[in-house]
Amino acid sequence: MSDKSMSFSKHFQELRKRFVIIIIGFIVTFIIGFIVAKPVIIYLQHSDTANGIALNGFRITDPINIFMQMAFIIGIVLVSPLIMYQIWAFVSPGLYEHERKVTLSYIPLSLGLFLAGIAFSYFVLFPYVLHFMISLSKSLGITNVIGINEYFRFLLQLTLPFGLIFELPIVVMFLTRLGLITPYFLSKIRKYAYFVLLIIAGIITPPDVISQIIVMIPLVILYELSLIISRRTYKRQLIKEQDLVYAEEE
Repeated sequence: MSDKSMSFSKHFQELRKRFVIIIIGFIVTFIIGFIVAKPVIIYLQHSDTANGIALNGFRITDPINIFMQMAFIIGIVLVSPLIMYQIWAFVSPGLYEHERKVTLSYIPLSLGLFLAGIAFSYFVLFPYVLHFMISLSKSLGITNVIGINEYFRFLLQLTLPFGLIFELPIVVMFLTRLGLITPYFLSKIRKYAYFVLLIIAGIITPPDVISQIIVMIPLVILYELSLIISRRTYKRQLIKEQDLVYAEEE
């Protein structure tokens, strides 16, 4: 067997090992999600955000669908640090020591930003959107009979994307370190980026100006924060490259 095939075989075995660990981890976190899904669902139904809305099941399978969906999402969120760590462990042998430390620090930061996005969308955006929808129904003389399946689907569609959007600073930092983007590029496309963010805000919110402003403000802050992070990361990269050049000359 050639060295090349041996190397491929070792990489495949390592990848399979990481994948098995992730599967086992997800089974454990899914069981945890299965245990805590009921109190989470009850809390989401009776919290101040729900505003005393009566939720109804229109199909016999609605409760079990919501329960399993919530357990699955909780399991995915809990296992996500393990997934990121296994990815890091797989690629870390090809990184320098300082790169390993930096990329490892991305894991808790990434999870923190994701949870911050979920919290913002649930405690700030979702109550306003819900109030807007209910007020609109009343003004049109419509009596809403809200199904629990529809309610939680709407809730997840609004909150989960925000968790991903809040990952923007981490993504920008990573791409800057790879040399795929620069702070100059981000500054150059700022007005186009704002336009795209405005479109995103319009897609995930009702068609009223206030809710779009509520969404647009944190998106702009995230973009500007990403730009600051990109500048600092880019400067550090330049300093390291200069140090390497000086070291080679000596």
